[in-house]
Amino acid sequence: MSSVAVLTQESFNEHRSGLVAEQAGDEEAPAYKDAFPPLPEKAASPEGTQEPVNAWTSKIRPLKSSVITQVFHVPLEERKYKDINQFGEGDQAKVCVDIMHKTGAHLELSMAKDQGLSIMVSGKLDAVMKARKEIVSRLQTQASATVAIPKEHHRFVIGKNGEKLQELELKTATKIQIPRPDDPSNHIKISGTKEGLEKAKHEILLISAEQDKRAVERVNIDKVFHPFITGAYNKLVADMMQETGARINVPPPSVNKTEIVITGEKEQVALAVAMIKKIYEGKKNATTIAVEVKKSQHKYVIGPKGNTLQEILEKTGVSVEIPPPDSNSETVILRGEPDRLGQALTEVYAKANSYTVSSVVAPSWLHRFIIGKKGQNLAKITQQMPKVHIEFTEGEDKITLEGPTKDMQMVQSQMEAIVTDLVSRMDYMEISVDPRFHRHLIGKGGANINRIKDLHKVSVRIPPDNEKSHLIRIEGDPQGVQEASKELLELASRMENERTKDLIIEQRFHRAIIGQKGEKIKDVRDKFPEVIINFPDPAAKSDIVQLRGPRNEVEKCSKFMAKMVADMVENGFFLSVPIFKQFHKNIIGKGGANIKKIREETNTRIDLPAENSNSEMIVITGKKENCEAARIRILSIQKELVKMEVSIPSKLHNSLIGSKGRFVRSIMEECGGVHIHFPTEGSGIDTVTIRGPAEEVEKAKKQLEGFFFFLKQVFQISTVPTAWFILSNQPFPPPPLSSSPAPPAEAAVQENGEANGEMVEEPAAPVDPTAPKKCDVIVLSGRKERCEAAVEALKALVPVTTEVEVPFELHRYIIGQKGSGIRKMMDEFEVNIQVPAPELQSDIISITGLANHLDRAKEGLLERVKELTAEQEDRSLRSFKLTITVDPKYHPKIIGRKGAKITNIRTEHDVNIQFPDKNDDNQDQITITGYEHKATAARDAIQAIVDELEEMISEDITLDARVHARIIGARGKGIRKIMDEFKVDLRFPQPGAADPNQVFVTGRPELVDEAIDHLLNLEEEYVSTLGGRERGSSKGFVVREAPWQTGSEKAPDMSSSEDFPSFGAPVAATNKASPWGPKRF
Repeated sequence: MSSVAVLTQESFNEHRSGLVAEQAGDEEAPAYKDAFPPLPEKAASPEGTQEPVNAWTSKIRPLKSSVITQVFHVPLEERKYKDINQFGEGDQAKVCVDIMHKTGAHLELSMAKDQGLSIMVSGKLDAVMKARKEIVSRLQTQASATVAIPKEHHRFVIGKNGEKLQELELKTATKIQIPRPDDPSNHIKISGTKEGLEKAKHEILLISAEQDKRAVERVNIDKVFHPFITGAYNKLVADMMQETGARINVPPPSVNKTEIVITGEKEQVALAVAMIKKIYEGKKNATTIAVEVKKSQHKYVIGPKGNTLQEILEKTGVSVEIPPPDSNSETVILRGEPDRLGQALTEVYAKANSYTVSSVVAPSWLHRFIIGKKGQNLAKITQQMPKVHIEFTEGEDKITLEGPTKDMQMVQSQMEAIVTDLVSRMDYMEISVDPRFHRHLIGKGGANINRIKDLHKVSVRIPPDNEKSHLIRIEGDPQGVQEASKELLELASRMENERTKDLIIEQRFHRAIIGQKGEKIKDVRDKFPEVIINFPDPAAKSDIVQLRGPRNEVEKCSKFMAKMVADMVENGFFLSVPIFKQFHKNIIGKGGANIKKIREETNTRIDLPAENSNSEMIVITGKKENCEAARIRILSIQKELVKMEVSIPSKLHNSLIGSKGRFVRSIMEECGGVHIHFPTEGSGIDTVTIRGPAEEVEKAKKQLEGFFFFLKQVFQISTVPTAWFILSNQPFPPPPLSSSPAPPAEAAVQENGEANGEMVEEPAAPVDPTAPKKCDVIVLSGRKERCEAAVEALKALVPVTTEVEVPFELHRYIIGQKGSGIRKMMDEFEVNIQVPAPELQSDIISITGLANHLDRAKEGLLERVKELTAEQEDRSLRSFKLTITVDPKYHPKIIGRKGAKITNIRTEHDVNIQFPDKNDDNQDQITITGYEHKATAARDAIQAIVDELEEMISEDITLDARVHARIIGARGKGIRKIMDEFKVDLRFPQPGAADPNQVFVTGRPELVDEAIDHLLNLEEEYVSTLGGRERGSSKGFVVREAPWQTGSEKAPDMSSSEDFPSFGAPVAATNKASPWGPKRF
């Protein structure tokens, strides 16, 4: 690393005493030609072209790359990691990778022959400097030293926002710790490399030596004399600061402090103090007079932002002292020279009386008319007299005016004229109406009241329901008010005479009264337009119809509707006629001809059930005699249909009907809708009835007889397997099912099922105790060879039961939630699995099913048992519990914000971490559940957090409460940034705290110190902005060897259009060469 000049304590003392001349850091002023190089000139070329002289390019500096490279060397004795065998790996390599990620710089390491470490760092300047600091602090052993400078110089080492301190740390690659303001120590601690320590000490001593020449002086002067020191509009104090170069901080009038602070160079401060004391000595014996001014007029004496007081001070040199707003005193004190007090008193009274307050009598109900729509009327006055304030108070019959006296008379006259005009042409009236009628007066959506307002050009105020007031106020033109009140009273009177009546009408008549698309009820409403008729919702199943309107009209409408209902009741007789469903189309006729004719001739209504309905009832409605006539007509049509009977043995009826009547329905549909009626099952009747048109009946009969002939060819055979069969439906023709036992073996049965040409009926066999039960017998009917094949197939379907031993504790897992597990296995293997009841405590599970399915089911069950056993073992391993004792105060830190930290630990180690409940006795116990090794790892992770928290310290500092809000920032943005940057926790005092300036900083010791330094820097910056900004004078831009300094030329004329021509503007022709070069066209 490069060597540095070291400032020793002796040289520092010489510097402070002025024995060694200060080497100025001011750079020499640039030469005029360097700062303002001449513009390129053009010379004539032989070809008539002009080549530009490269005067500018010779002065242009080449651009430098923004990426720099520096090499740092760490001697062997200062290396933190000295294990040569792990070069390029291990902790040292990890630190280098972390530095590259953190700073963005590129690092390359190499080892010298002396085992020293050379590090080449490449990147942006800022990144390289940060990387250098990290390298020194993390790869190099650290030394420490202290340097003592006056306490008041510490803030200059810190600098604005801590920028100076950060720059110093980057420059010297050290860590500098400055004691807090409340710490009396003046020692600054520096840690880093030996070379860095010397550099840092040198820089700090230089800063202190520079500040040694500055001074701070505090002068206590009574608050009443501060205006004479600041002068009007702070002009006097500004002049003093400009003249002396010192900074003078006078507390504002709102701050009850007498101390004036002067800072700057010692000579400047001394001069400023002398000037202030001179002013004070001249004014401390000033004359005072006290005058009484009304409290309400004080604000006019003060003026906006105190400008009036400053104006009086500027004109007369007299200070005017106004009592504070919370004081009841009306005494105003004038302080100044005796000959100026009279003029100042005149000014005070003039300002106090410059504004007047008066009132105009105006009824409160007229206020909104005076204001006008959206304030239009007032806007005309306020635009002319903007300084006049007009105030309306609700409920008071007056208007308050406040403003300049000269304007008040005009405004008051205008307001009085407006009030007089409105009183002459406006009127109001209040009428009393029962509150229960108010909503009817308003109408739906305000329709009624808005119509009245628009028609009569009035304003109507109806009180809200919660006021329960009877008074309705009408305001506007007198004639309009009279007409509107008359109309409202008529509406109210009509409503008082209104009556509501409920009619009881059966709901079945409601549709008939309303009519299709409401035609009938519309006629009723047209006949009684003043009556409102309300029918109940059909879903309510209510019989109440409500009539509302004038009493007489309601009565008339009620009688009319009662007569309508009576007629409907008379014509409402109905009959239900059962007609076979398949004959309904015969009743309707082609194109509905039959049913229309019956309806017209009998004057009845005939309703047939819907096609998709199973009902066979036809409903006839009308007068009784007409209904009877219509029923006879309909039944006669049904009787005209042919009826035929067919004899088929009853035991074959089920086979003819088919599954769910499928076969017989197909015959009825195919044969034109005939009806086939079978006798009741078990009646023993063989007769089957067919009804319908003759041709279709004949066709249906042939089909039934054909199927009966086929059934006679069937051979019957019986088998006796165990009863576990579910037989699926077979296609046409369906076999007849019988529960009768099989015929005896010795019976002579032919293949076609006939015995001697006739059906054989066997006598009842004696009961055999060894014979199978009737419920276990399945009878198969069909050809012999097919029945035998079916028997073999059925025997193959006989289920087999096997037993599997499964530990009882696994049964509930095999069954699964709501039986899902066992259902899945039964569906997968097509078997039935029976698990014993829990109270039996049995280990045997039965599996029943086909033989070829049992093996697969047994294997599947045993595989499931293996899985559950493995899961049980895993569950046992996962249930390992570990308890760690942690102070409850650390629990929130372990949990983290919104549980982020504890969730991360749970996810990373796959464990469950349980914190104690509020009512738990062991509040310091945290329970970890999971695999043993993972629970141990989670415990170590928590313990690491606890160790880190225990290493943390908490320190309190004093920060001016005025800057707390600025440090916290909008929605805590500022404080979160500080906490994230320094990895600390900040706690500001709550409102009403005993010490509002006390702030607690918690974290690791070195981070707490850094955060405190940063906060103190912020406090200094914010407090300095509260007291005003430093003013400094600038010398401007200075150059050497300018043409007007050498005497060869005069200074350029700024107003000359030749020396400074306007761009794009025409310039007068001149023989003198333009300083901007020849013109271009």
